[in-house]
Amino acid sequence: MTGKAASLRRGACPGLYAPMETGDGLLVRLLPLSRTISLDAFAGLCRAAQRHGNGMIEVTARGSLQIRGLTQTSAPLLADEVAALGVASETTVPIHVNPLAGLDPSEISDASELAAQLQQCLSEKTSASQLSPKISVLIDGGGALHLDRLSADVRLRAETTSEGLRYLVAIGGDGSTATTIGATSPEQVVPIVLNILHELAKRGRETRGRDLLSDNAWRIALSKLLTDAPAPPLRQGGEPIGMHQIKGEKFALGVGLPFGQAACAELEEWLQTAKQAGASGLRTAPGGTLLLIGMTAYAIDMLFHAAKGRGFITSANDPRRFVAACAGAPFCKSAQAPARSLGPHVAQAATSLFDGSVTLHVSGCSKGCAHRGSPALTLIGDDGKYRIVINGSPSDQGTGWIDADALPAALTRLADKVHSERQAGETNSAVLARLGARAVSMVLSEEAAFV
Repeated sequence: MTGKAASLRRGACPGLYAPMETGDGLLVRLLPLSRTISLDAFAGLCRAAQRHGNGMIEVTARGSLQIRGLTQTSAPLLADEVAALGVASETTVPIHVNPLAGLDPSEISDASELAAQLQQCLSEKTSASQLSPKISVLIDGGGALHLDRLSADVRLRAETTSEGLRYLVAIGGDGSTATTIGATSPEQVVPIVLNILHELAKRGRETRGRDLLSDNAWRIALSKLLTDAPAPPLRQGGEPIGMHQIKGEKFALGVGLPFGQAACAELEEWLQTAKQAGASGLRTAPGGTLLLIGMTAYAIDMLFHAAKGRGFITSANDPRRFVAACAGAPFCKSAQAPARSLGPHVAQAATSLFDGSVTLHVSGCSKGCAHRGSPALTLIGDDGKYRIVINGSPSDQGTGWIDADALPAALTRLADKVHSERQAGETNSAVLARLGARAVSMVLSEEAAFV
């Protein structure tokens, strides 16, 4: 495949020249090479996806782009066309930065500069190929769209101190679960990250960042390169949907794709409107979000209504945002039940359940690709039905089962039950926890087979 072998191994991360086999053909994933993609280049990406894939563009929970429905013949053709557009990064290790890095007037540091330095070093290191395909690095320069909700093997967070700018270094997890191991100057960020990645490579392709934490000798050695620092507090905000002021007296508009995907034809039409409105480019953001940048406030209003008219997500409170759903059956070979196709029905049936405290994860199998962590309610495809898990992960045993056809009505019952049980000052998530897993399962299905 243009001189590069395609990886069909399950559990690998699909790249532009290393597609992964799924239920509807091959899938490629790419992280934008430059943080801003021109509107013409993104339109070209849409046309390539229409010619060679299933005609859809996906934005993942981590802000990467995906194209599905490729074949052994069409995948290399797509890869060459996308490479010619100059939008894809083929680095071994994904490096995530703030969606508005370099444009956000409130950011502490432009994380994209450090990311570019690290990317260059990694391209020169042959040991990078020995890392787990799931390894990721996150560099958070602060600002309106921070990355506290995103997990990574190596996390760096900028902060201002009396001694100047420094970066907190943490291993494994998101902003609340990662283990902070110290702080360093901006000049030492790249060497320290390379040190951590080198240690991971030495331990083999199954090793993740959190696995290093039990190695006291390594932690002591690394601590000599760091200064002591406590874990930073979680930050409020970080919501990409909506209007954001950027440098140059311009604005950005964040719009979500329903369940992380949209038809290429719809996107092209919207991009044409954006071009006419003066938008200068586009960026991706976590949570299946696209950010148009460089408009006036007047143009923002016009593009907001154009996006809403096409069914895109324009409100942070849209119930579709609180349903995490993978591709599911028949699009993924691992899936044992539909997932994404149920998303709209689930969101509509349980609208009142989504008060901001509840995420509903619909997973086609126990891998749980669409959501990490332990959401309030998870439904896992298992032999054509769904296993019910409360405040747990898709790998948990669960407390009951429910059929797909019964799911919307069952969720409506649950939403009504939570509303009737909710006490003053209580969140819906707290109500679910108070009711308990067994009671919730009984509400969802009177015929639940308890295990």
